[in-house]
Amino acid sequence: MTEEYLTDDEQLEAVKRFTREYAPVLIIGALIGAGALFGWRYYQNYQTQQGLKAAAQFAELSALAQGSDAAKSRQVADQLIQDYPSSPYADQAKLVLARIDVDAGQDANAVGPLTAVMNNSKDTELRQIARLRLARVLIDQGKPDDAIKLLSEATPGSFAGRYHEVHGDALYAKKDTAAAITEYKAALDAADAGGVDAAMVEMKLADLGAADKRLENPSVGPH
Repeated sequence: MTEEYLTDDEQLEAVKRFTREYAPVLIIGALIGAGALFGWRYYQNYQTQQGLKAAAQFAELSALAQGSDAAKSRQVADQLIQDYPSSPYADQAKLVLARIDVDAGQDANAVGPLTAVMNNSKDTELRQIARLRLARVLIDQGKPDDAIKLLSEATPGSFAGRYHEVHGDALYAKKDTAAAITEYKAALDAADAGGVDAAMVEMKLADLGAADKRLENPSVGPH
């Protein structure tokens, strides 16, 4: 019996000794764990708040972009990019800036923001849109070969129709009418995928004397 009691006492003493030796470590570990949890929740809340602020600022920019106050739109876009550079809204703001420059006849200024979105955006669709718009800018600058090269460097995917149309525009700028017609017709073939202004492409074909016969008889689909 005595040996059994001594064994229990020894075990109790071992627990006490372990507690004395490792209590500081356990406490610090608990504090670090609690701090990490608090820090993560704070970070999540901060990210949410930042996202809401960026969204509100972009909503303001979108409303302004519908009007004629280019200066104010530029100011809000620049501020959004500065305040929330990692936000997807910053990429949208760069596209707005590019459009303002193009509308103002300052195509050269649109190259920078479009290139930035094309190369750096985390949004695949925004990268595609930026590439297409940059190709159009290059065509307007009298650089159709550069536009064609730019289009060839990416896989269009669901943007195939738009790629064909812009490629057609570049070929038309090079006076390669036959190839332009081929691209415009390919754009119409891909129109169902979305994004293509079929009526506009039809007008381009009509201007080249190559109106698509299928369009004259809607019941006849592409083969």
